[in-house]
Amino acid sequence: MTAKTSSGVQSVERAFDLLELIARAGGECTLSELAEQTPLPLPTIHRLLRTLVGIGHVRQLPNRRYALGPRLIRLGEVANRQLGALAAPVLRSLVQELGESANLAVLDGDMVTYTGQVPSPHSMRMNTEVGRRANLHNSGVGKAILATLDDERITRLVLQAGMPAATEHSISTLPALMAEVEQIRAQGYAVDEEEQEIGVRCFAMPVSGAPTPMALSISGPISRVGEDFAVKAVDALKRATGTISEALTGVSA
Repeated sequence: MTAKTSSGVQSVERAFDLLELIARAGGECTLSELAEQTPLPLPTIHRLLRTLVGIGHVRQLPNRRYALGPRLIRLGEVANRQLGALAAPVLRSLVQELGESANLAVLDGDMVTYTGQVPSPHSMRMNTEVGRRANLHNSGVGKAILATLDDERITRLVLQAGMPAATEHSISTLPALMAEVEQIRAQGYAVDEEEQEIGVRCFAMPVSGAPTPMALSISGPISRVGEDFAVKAVDALKRATGTISEALTGVSA
């Protein structure tokens, strides 16, 4: 713990704090917006940003806003693979218990990216490729993640990405989405009712305490994923998200 007081380590911590703030802002923000979110003096923030820009972890846009830089892409890809490997045993257990496809997804800008997937053993199943991106407003994992964010950030992310309707069941207005987010917060899980694909239902739950917003889901055809399945799925997801949350806490420690 003593090492954390050294100036070198402190500078690294501060730099990563700024990267986290930019990420939470959706990937870009102004210097003044950063200053509002941290107690650091403005000259210190500016100095750290110059350093991050110089090594490619941050870039300055023509409108003088700061955005996450291209060198973070490779780090993110590797981290996502590692996260998928950590979650793989949990996803396999979900599939063994429930018989349907299990997925892990993380917030990626104004969308979600699937970082882990174990398919159902059934020939008719929901199969989501790792690396695929989906909208926040009409996916189970997306809505579960939204429920962990504050309303202002939800509005900013959704308006930034738009609300395209993948099916006739997709939520298409912000008020309707916010009403569903409140319901998800109350019940602790989200449901995708044929919003991404006709004939497919998905139950999703956020991973509490995760370093970046993420969620687990279980999905399958509505012919197999009904009310009885819902009770089992919610209970299984509670245990699974708890396991991943504990594992991530252990990793971060």
